[in-house]
Amino acid sequence: MSFEIIGIYAVGVCLLLGAGFALVGTIGLLKFNDSMTRLHAPTKVGTIGIGGLLLASIIHSFVYGEGSLHDLLIMAFLFVTAPISANFIAKVNIHKRSCDTPPLPPRDDTWSTLNVPEADRELATQDDTPAG
Repeated sequence: MSFEIIGIYAVGVCLLLGAGFALVGTIGLLKFNDSMTRLHAPTKVGTIGIGGLLLASIIHSFVYGEGSLHDLLIMAFLFVTAPISANFIAKVNIHKRSCDTPPLPPRDDTWSTLNVPEADRELATQDDTPAG
């Protein structure tokens, strides 16, 4: 088998996997009712799908051309910005209370909050006093 034949098979596999993941992400976007569950499908599955399609483009350009830097830049931009934008959209939905709020932490009201336990409040006031 030549390098071009292996490249054709690799491109075909990447295209099929990428299109399959993109299809699952699109179906999830259409089927889910809540905005938070609807957000999960395109950010996770869709990113992998578009990544597979871009990987197929990268392999094709390296096999038949001189390489493709812009596909790598698109993929890097996509993988960096998709989780950040999904986090911001989820925070907006939580703050607007347009979805179910996360459950309270069990047995601890200070976990991931700004509340300070009673035992630590005395230490916090001692640290604020100037030395000398």
